[in-house]
Formats: sequence, C-alpha cells, structure tokens
Amino acid sequence: MYRWLLALFAALSLTGCGYNDFQRLDEESKAAWSEVLNQYQRRADLVPNIVATVKGESTFEQETLTKVVEARAKATSIQVTPETLNNPEAFKKFQAAQGELGSALSRLMAVSEAYPNLKSNQGFSDLRVQLEGTENRITVARNRYIKTVQEYNIKVRSLPTNLTAMVVGYKTKPEFAVENEAAISKPPMVDFNKK
Repeated sequence: MYRWLLALFAALSLTGCGYNDFQRLDEESKAAWSEVLNQYQRRADLVPNIVATVKGESTFEQETLTKVVEARAKATSIQVTPETLNNPEAFKKFQAAQGELGSALSRLMAVSEAYPNLKSNQGFSDLRVQLEGTENRITVARNRYIKTVQEYNIKVRSLPTNLTAMVVGYKTKPEFAVENEAAISKPPMVDFNKK
C-alpha cells in the first residue's frame, strides 16, 4: 500500500513539473525561429535582383548600392544554429547584422525615389513590392517568435516549473531587442523644402 501511495504521489507531482510544456514550448520557439530565418533568407535572396536592377540606372548612388551588398554579405555570413537561440551574444550579433541589412535596404528604397527612370521600371516596382511583402512577413514571423519565447521564459521563471527548469538546465531564451531604441523613439525630421 505504501508503494502504491508513493507511486501515486510521484505521478501527481510530475504532472505539475512542466517538463512536457518545456519540450513543447522549446519546439514551438525553434519552429518560430525557423520561420524568421526563412523570411530573412527570402529577403537576402531578393537583394541581388534589386541591386542588378538598380545598377541599370547609371547615375544611381554607388555608395548606397555598396552598403546594401556589404550588409547582405554580413547578414548571410553569420551561421545560425538552434544553439543561437540560447546564446544571447550570438543572437544579438545576428540581430545586428539583419538590422544593418534592413536599414541599407530602406535607404536604397528611399534614394530610389529620386530616380524617375528607376521608379517607372516595372521590374524594380515588382521587386519593391516583393521586398515590402517580405518585410511584413519578417515582422509577423518575429512577432510569433517573440510570443513563443515569452511563453517559454514565463514557464522558466514561474513556480513550480522553475524548479524543473533548474534541475534540467533550462534557461531563459534571448528576446528580440531594438538596437537603436533611443533613435527610433524620436520623431522623424521632415523637411518639405529639400529636393
């Protein structure tokens, strides 16, 4: 009778330990991260086509194109593994590289507005629409990842599941952070007198 009660107590205590929830949330965060990577790769794949189209505009700013190409090279050179999700330094480095590529592409799109031939180029217009769609997909994928990481981290920090996390060695996962938070909190300067 004592063994039976001990087995029942062990079974009941294990149901609240959260181990299975950790497994589920870990897999969900990995899947969400894979979707983020998929969308970043889609963006990186668009860059050569955009650069090739813009190069056709002979007077286009070479410096802007160079920055886009360099940012793409840097962003695609970082090897991302599942362990990156658990390494805040590697995660931050990856985020920074993707942020640089996003900024370079934004600058390219802004500068392209000054080139009427480029604006009227149907190929460039199509690529621009694809890039905008990809940026939206990246935002959706990152939001999904942020949500799954938030659920996981709450589980790691909450009682009684934090005890399981300590025993098994689960640690909080890094979250997406905005690199230039101070800069984006300021309203943009708009000057309608510039040409």
